[in-house]
Amino acid sequence: MIGEQTQAADLLIPEDTYLTSGVHIGTQQKSADMKSFIFKVRSDGLYVLDVKQTDARIRVAAKFLSRFEPSGVLVVSARQYGQKPSKLFADRIGARTFPGRFVPGTMTNPNLPEFTEPDVLFVTDPSADQQALHEALNVNIPIIGLCDANNETRNVDMVIPTNNKGRRALACIYWLLTREVLKARGVIKTDEEFTSTIDDYEATI
Repeated sequence: MIGEQTQAADLLIPEDTYLTSGVHIGTQQKSADMKSFIFKVRSDGLYVLDVKQTDARIRVAAKFLSRFEPSGVLVVSARQYGQKPSKLFADRIGARTFPGRFVPGTMTNPNLPEFTEPDVLFVTDPSADQQALHEALNVNIPIIGLCDANNETRNVDMVIPTNNKGRRALACIYWLLTREVLKARGVIKTDEEFTSTIDDYEATI
């Protein structure tokens, strides 16, 4: 029991917050790529993701993102529930964002008004954000992706295992990433300085 308490204390947020937000709730299909991130399968057939690995990956991703010029980070989300939290995340860390439909050629066609040359791409769902992912591969920049139990990850350089379809789960992940990137950059020193809440990040129905 003592070991368990220590482990829980090592997480960025209480394990309960991850669980009540549904971060761990995967899909009923799993890809071979995501096998190592799966904690167990529930009696209803849903795969459960390991939030300890989610937590560890958020730390790594935040440190990685903090090394780039803010404007060199591009955040995309075709998924409806990812649009509000991804935009807030991008706004707070100074990144660029295309919530909603990603215009083909945004990274590859200099004649487009939306044309942008990012240094790193952050996708909410590798399958829903496929167009952006392919363009990032073409221009050879690193890709960070929120990946559910059923995602293929071969083109994602850094996987953050999470429910990437749930409203509350996406709010929780993007809220936490915002806080951790700001801490990694030294913009804020403590968690208490970050006054936004998960509720602020949650998409409205």
